[in-house]
Amino acid sequence: MASGGSTWTAKQNKLFENALAIYDKDTPDRWHNLARAVGGKTVEDVKRHYEMLAEDVSRIEAGEIPLPDYKKIGGTNKAHSYINMDNEEQRLKTLRLSEA
Repeated sequence: MASGGSTWTAKQNKLFENALAIYDKDTPDRWHNLARAVGGKTVEDVKRHYEMLAEDVSRIEAGEIPLPDYKKIGGTNKAHSYINMDNEEQRLKTLRLSEA
């Protein structure tokens, strides 16, 4: 399988997030399953990506990274009454997704 390197598209990130919900830490061959679900990434790519995601989550929880700017939009359905005003592709570019 070709290495995807450190560049991840918004679609690959979404596939990765969805696969994480399916293949938890107790799943046999978890990293192979994640790589296959994302496509175009090696086992090492997804492991690195997971480590960076875990670090980002820790930094967010520690208050080191501000939450996205959500703006209220019309409607009463609480699940859909807020929208992230940032373009996901642009937001992802600002995250440290490459090796340090």
